[in-house]
Amino acid sequence: MTAPRALVVVGAGAAGVTTAETLRRQGYDGRLTVVGAETRPPYDRPPLSKQVLAGRWEPDRVRLRAPEAYERIGVDLRTGSPAVRLDRAGRTVELADGTRLTADAVVVATGVRPRPLPGADGLTGVHVLRTADDALALRADLTAGRRLVVAGAGLLGTEAAIAAAGLGAEVTLVGPDAVPLLDLVGPHAAGLAATVHRALGVRLLRGRVTGVEGRAGAVTGVRLADGELLPADTVLAATGSLPVTDWLDGSGVPVADGVVCDALGAAGPGVWAVGDVAARPDPRTGRLRRQEHRTHATESAVAVARNLLAGDGARPFTVLPYFWTDQDDLKIQVFGEIRPADPAHVVDGDPAERRFTAVHVHDGRVRGAVAVNLPRAVQHLRPLVENAAPWPGQERPEGAAGGQSSVSAAQELPLGGREP
Repeated sequence: MTAPRALVVVGAGAAGVTTAETLRRQGYDGRLTVVGAETRPPYDRPPLSKQVLAGRWEPDRVRLRAPEAYERIGVDLRTGSPAVRLDRAGRTVELADGTRLTADAVVVATGVRPRPLPGADGLTGVHVLRTADDALALRADLTAGRRLVVAGAGLLGTEAAIAAAGLGAEVTLVGPDAVPLLDLVGPHAAGLAATVHRALGVRLLRGRVTGVEGRAGAVTGVRLADGELLPADTVLAATGSLPVTDWLDGSGVPVADGVVCDALGAAGPGVWAVGDVAARPDPRTGRLRRQEHRTHATESAVAVARNLLAGDGARPFTVLPYFWTDQDDLKIQVFGEIRPADPAHVVDGDPAERRFTAVHVHDGRVRGAVAVNLPRAVQHLRPLVENAAPWPGQERPEGAAGGQSSVSAAQELPLGGREP
């Protein structure tokens, strides 16, 4: 396969920038353009819900690269005008400002957009948190005593709730589970996080948000599925996201909850996808799957960039799920899959001391590992997850002290639920 003469990466987040950098490192010397919808230079998103929202950092601090870095490696960075159409037959990407970019190959790295709440259109005080401007707008709205309802108790919602509480807001965090984050980090870590939230004054509420209500153009409350209306001056919608694929309508690129790719990351001749927007077959189940984790953005970008240039040498790849979250003074890291019903075996440390590692076991094999405030120790458990090592019978990793407790979600004390 001949390398494309002109290559366009659509999306200027971590996945798009990493794709471009890897292409250059692999020796690609053709015309390389990176298209970003935002006017800001490419930046990192994880700090938005933590340091930026809390006011400890300003957006310039989270830039991925200095502006001159793109010119130095020969990348034409186009910001402020998103892609609106892909013409595969004409080999062009059309931008919102009317520009048409020649594209022998296209890498889709457009990521996701927040899922909106019903009734939010036209109401002030309703926020999402995806961009730096979103974080600044929400931060400006969170004056002391402001009543904030966070709809959604996943990673984004819980991190934002902690930052908002630090700004003096009265925060209610609404999620579908009795214990926030239980299905993401397991019972030990989720229980600790719930304790942290309560200590900071965050009200944890089990429920499902069905919409927002307002008066005179401003939000006044959040409606729950059981009919309860929660008064609110400010609302953050953190109930999930949607892949940004509308600009591919009519292009022939297969789309189904993301850009449908094969195991190589290809979505068809001359089209590839990386990061949050890419849906690739799971090697164990064969079902299409997207991963919305920061490490997946960069690792999938590196793999796809190499495959794009490799011709017949392209290789299937998998990216082990990995994420981290800062819940005030808890640094929680997770490798693999955490299922609440699966037993969790403490390997090192002690949850009671807020420092531990644990493995989660399904059908006798290690499927996930979690660490709280032991960032180095969890690395020893990664091979167990990658190889689905049998448990028990697996030797403990070198240096692991080896706690003996085992718990399943069904045995965990009820740490959540509705509070007055």
